[in-house]
Amino acid sequence: MPFKRVKRPIILGIVGDSAAGKTTLTAGIAQILGSNKVVSLCTDDYHRYSRKQRAENGISALDPKGNYIDILEQHIHLLREGRPILKPIYNHDNGEFDPPVYVEPREYIILEGLLGYSSRPMRDCYDVKVYLEPVEDLRVRWKVQRDTTKRGYTVEQVMASLERRKGDSANFIHSQRTFADMVVSFYPPEGKVEETGAHLNVRHTLRPTLPHPDLTPILEAGAKKGFRLELARDIDGKPVDVLDILGDIDDKRAKSMEDLLWNLIPEAQHLRENVGRFTDEKNEQTLSHPLALSQLLITFHMVKAALGHHAV
Repeated sequence: MPFKRVKRPIILGIVGDSAAGKTTLTAGIAQILGSNKVVSLCTDDYHRYSRKQRAENGISALDPKGNYIDILEQHIHLLREGRPILKPIYNHDNGEFDPPVYVEPREYIILEGLLGYSSRPMRDCYDVKVYLEPVEDLRVRWKVQRDTTKRGYTVEQVMASLERRKGDSANFIHSQRTFADMVVSFYPPEGKVEETGAHLNVRHTLRPTLPHPDLTPILEAGAKKGFRLELARDIDGKPVDVLDILGDIDDKRAKSMEDLLWNLIPEAQHLRENVGRFTDEKNEQTLSHPLALSQLLITFHMVKAALGHHAV
């Protein structure tokens, strides 16, 4: 049966705890699809309170009560219908709100943030749902690096904030994992716990809620070193495919998987050289094969959804 191209915008959700890598993943996917075809929005802009107000009332940014979830639901529905929104802007530098901005939908919409799957009406709007779940020690290191270099916090302030928000992370953020089509988990290689960048491994937990690409041609072609693909049980006991991409994968094997994915999405060939690049802890642009392949796997689903392969 032929597929019919979807005429409305295709919406990707990327949810995860603070400093899980959402913005880095989002930026790479947007580059692959083409910046003229993508609009990226941060759901954290829908905070109800300023940083000062949260400190006074004791409600964290991770708590749905501290966010305008109802307005976020409305805006996602409007974007899905191809209609513009007036989006709030939360300024992470000073903890206050900037003037709202007028946003028109494009062919692809990426919504990343803390609470994107926290209500059924929101979840029903996404074509592809990703949950980012780096190992906790790694996330803490990323958060310290980001908040001390970009947001003006001290290490002590960051660690105190993490401690205060532990309960909210468990109750409001981690609970959204169950709604994702893909769970993406970066983790250091064995014996290299200090690794935080280009040589991290990544594990993709692929749930059957989406038709994932057939990767067996790569594995059968002798490229198993650097990849592991197996059937497993998720934490809820349900069967899933688990794909591990190792941080020490060589260029040739990584390219074989990249070529397979690119061939599956010929509509997204532009800006290929930018895939997998990120700013490391030394503020330098670095290439990560596991990050590149993660971005490509998610982009594959975005393109296929636009072509009508995903029934939503």
